[in-house]
Amino acid sequence: MNCCEKTKKERKEKGFLKGLLYGLAPHTFCIAFIIFTVLGVTTATALLKPLLLNPYFFYILIGLSIVFATISALIYLKKNAILSFLGIKRKWKYLSILYGTTIFVNLLFFMVIFPMVANLNLNPTTQTAAIIEKTNLSSITLKVDIPCPGHAPLITTELKKIDGVEEVKFSFPNLFDVKYNFLKTSKEEILSLEVFNTYKATVINEQKGEVAEQSINNPGITHPLTGGCVVGCAGSVGGCGCGCGR
Repeated sequence: MNCCEKTKKERKEKGFLKGLLYGLAPHTFCIAFIIFTVLGVTTATALLKPLLLNPYFFYILIGLSIVFATISALIYLKKNAILSFLGIKRKWKYLSILYGTTIFVNLLFFMVIFPMVANLNLNPTTQTAAIIEKTNLSSITLKVDIPCPGHAPLITTELKKIDGVEEVKFSFPNLFDVKYNFLKTSKEEILSLEVFNTYKATVINEQKGEVAEQSINNPGITHPLTGGCVVGCAGSVGGCGCGCGR
């Protein structure tokens, strides 16, 4: 390999590394939010949450990535004394790698990494899975007006804070399947989350578990986990048949 070929290879690698850096840099806050969420550092996530509640936040990040790449490109062209249209035309391969890598990293975060993070800890534990199977939990599918999939981790994190929400699954681009214990929480409580004041949530599908359906039709049904009545039977004649009227 001669010196000229070696120099071209080094420039390509340098352009790729710079593009990678400029693509990653603006997402520092998002990466920190994800890490703190996984580690359970609630104070840190609370500080970063307002940023994610800005509907334009991720567009700003993309803009910053392009700005960083442009500043780098201008410095590179000026350093080589070719800051002109002809210089851009001459170094188009380097600039293509720089901008291409920057854009690719952003798309990778929005389309792959953030959706994957939103579904972290998706599979319930063995104990929770047994409860889900035993009680046939109710479920709803929410369509949330998030500006991009990058906001999905925020929505799933907030949903999982509700006592009774057993599982949240994100589906591209803005659907969230929520399974919840109807004895602990309700659709109304889920929809009243503060985050939905910013990003409106609409129920597009709802399925009530068999136990929930039976409790509506028969208020004295026995809950399979506790052995007690699902709904109190005060005022029922002769009791409800499950011991709570005795």
